[in-house]
Amino acid sequence: MILIPEMKTWYGMTATVGTIGRFSRMPGTLGSMVACAVWIMFGGLPIWAIAAVIVIGTVAADKYEKAAKRTDPPEVVIDEVAGCWISCFGFDMTYAIVGLFMFRIIDITKPFPVKQMEKLPGGVGIMADDIVGGVIANLLIRSIKWVFFDGGLQWIYEAFGR
Repeated sequence: MILIPEMKTWYGMTATVGTIGRFSRMPGTLGSMVACAVWIMFGGLPIWAIAAVIVIGTVAADKYEKAAKRTDPPEVVIDEVAGCWISCFGFDMTYAIVGLFMFRIIDITKPFPVKQMEKLPGGVGIMADDIVGGVIANLLIRSIKWVFFDGGLQWIYEAFGR
């Protein structure tokens, strides 16, 4: 763990979500778990709250990255918070853990276009890959839910099975 004086600034505390990002050897997973717990505790969050975290997180992550003099420091977990919340958005609380796991799988494996978003500069790159990962996770959950629980399988069978 690298300690820099900037870690105690507003952007240091914001980017690392307090000390969560510095607490574990798996800071992304821990940050996502805390984000999921907050999601459940509040019964979800409005889109404006997610947007605010994205904007503030992008600025904080950019400043933190420059102060740390490292690209995408692993202790920066505000991006995981945004990604996890995006993956859970629009579902009832029974899908929160599903959103967490789906987001983590995508965040760890980094399929296209998630990997390409990491290449963007500064705080935008730090946040963009997790935002896109959260969107992909959300869309996958919606698709799976539609097929297996909302009549999609029946629709597919009727449309193509005859």
